Amino acid sequence: MYPNRKTTVAAVALWTAALGLLAGCGSGPPESNATATASGRATASGQPADGCPEALQKAKAAVRAAERTDTAWTGPRSGPEAVPGKTLVYVAQTMTNPGVAGVAKGVREAAEAIGWNVRIIDGEGTPAGIQAAFSQAVTLKPSGIVIGGFDPRLTAQQVARAEEAGIPLIGWHAVSSPGPSTSPKLFTNITTKVEDVAGISADWVIARSDGDAGVVVFTDDSIPFARNKAELIKRQLATCPGVKLLAYENIPIPDASQRTPQEISSLLSRFAKKWTHSVAINDLYFADAAPAFRSAGKPGAGPPFNIGAGDGDPSAFQRINGGQHQAATVPEPLTQQGWQIVDEFNRAFAGSPPSGYVAPVHVVTADNSGGGTSWDPEGYREAYEQIWRG
Repeated sequence: MYPNRKTTVAAVALWTAALGLLAGCGSGPPESNATATASGRATASGQPADGCPEALQKAKAAVRAAERTDTAWTGPRSGPEAVPGKTLVYVAQTMTNPGVAGVAKGVREAAEAIGWNVRIIDGEGTPAGIQAAFSQAVTLKPSGIVIGGFDPRLTAQQVARAEEAGIPLIGWHAVSSPGPSTSPKLFTNITTKVEDVAGISADWVIARSDGDAGVVVFTDDSIPFARNKAELIKRQLATCPGVKLLAYENIPIPDASQRTPQEISSLLSRFAKKWTHSVAINDLYFADAAPAFRSAGKPGAGPPFNIGAGDGDPSAFQRINGGQHQAATVPEPLTQQGWQIVDEFNRAFAGSPPSGYVAPVHVVTADNSGGGTSWDPEGYREAYEQIWRG
């Protein structure tokens, strides 16, 4: 979820509170009979595979829905009127992280619309910097504090001070699940559901391959959240017997820039045309993989066809739009989530419960990106402004 190379290591290390779910994976048809069609999809002896009709039908329906860009706003349309005169402090993991910065942009926009003040304090990507930024935020005695992209356990003392001062906290990617949290105490946490992101990533492979693929999964098992996401991806892939898991590549994110190109070369040597698709828990793996694919003479538009089960940072959009070794990503609506944070604070200030809204997953490809570098759905600004006007 942390796309900036310089900040990825520090940021991902902070986000370690997650489920430790174990899941099995299935196997597909024998590798020895697999060849590649003109589209790059592996089939048994060049013939259509038996596949998984039920799973394939479900996957195609899910992907069609997730790829739509004309969906209506499904978030809240009612809530408390704007509570006036509030000030927020956004404590950023680091503003060089495009995800964190994108949400901050949304918070700024929404605060201006509702008539509040916002101050952003940059933690600069280090534990000491984040702790200092959070301490400064508490000292300022704002109406509310945003935990922007880091694990609040890192700042347990500052969280306790904020609670003692009666300052509500809202997180973005602060804990593994959306919604309120009791430990640490958060009014709510804004994120998509990891189960949904993992599921749609695997469904995209099933649908894209017509239920007959050779897949490599890239992850970092040292991070519980990433390991859980990868296991969920494997579980969903296994719903289609025609999809074969060729390899599970455990590459720690701190080592990704060095190890990924080497592993790509090895995988191409081992599996050749049998390798038709890849899923990574973060888009950054494909940034590191691209040079190795180019060196091996692989076409930028695939195969293998690669999807990132991450936030959808601008570089991922650029690779997708340019057909450069990434075919899809599962982005988060960063600006929209910033607006939601402001609305959730307004509910907290008014004594109302959280909205409970969780943004649905979206799949971006070159066909539906519109050439953009972020996912910014329509309708939410108008809906929130209507709520705040009363």
